[in-house]
Amino acid sequence: MNNLGTVRLETKRLILRRFVPEDAKSMYENWASDAEVTKYLTWKAHDSVHVSEKYLESVISGYASPDQYEWGIELKSDETLVGTIAAVQLKKDLGIVHVGYCLGRKWWHNGIMSEAFAEVIRFFIEDVGAVRVESRHDPRNVYSGKVMEKCGLRYEGTLRRSDRNNQGICDAAWYGLLKDDYLGRAK
Repeated sequence: MNNLGTVRLETKRLILRRFVPEDAKSMYENWASDAEVTKYLTWKAHDSVHVSEKYLESVISGYASPDQYEWGIELKSDETLVGTIAAVQLKKDLGIVHVGYCLGRKWWHNGIMSEAFAEVIRFFIEDVGAVRVESRHDPRNVYSGKVMEKCGLRYEGTLRRSDRNNQGICDAAWYGLLKDDYLGRAK
């Protein structure tokens, strides 16, 4: 893989960009403080904007590394920051990128995350050279699985009681997309 770091990406409706310190308030208000948004995630809802500030400090300092990928999802229409999408794990020796994402509840069910994830998949396969993009979700979070399927990932199985999130120990439904499948679809 040719790691390029968190570069600016653009879709029809979205800009995927690096976070800046001034994003903390939007992050806190638009998704990070909402327990319904973080219900099936591995991190707790932020209880103050200070938590969001501290988190963004670590993300921003990590941008110095070309193998860190964490984008803020911004709407082109009004420049509102509505969520995040990131490579939560890289297996460079295997060419595998594991992607995680989070979107503010106000913007659910509008195709925003599918649009962001599709562009991230394109970037990882076409520009970085990944041979596999994967993700997982708690099966109770059915809409997350629908995002993965809409983006071409195939359901590969559920590992029972193999993960932990804010609901406790849970099952993990795994999805993957191989470069060969992506390129076959893109032709």
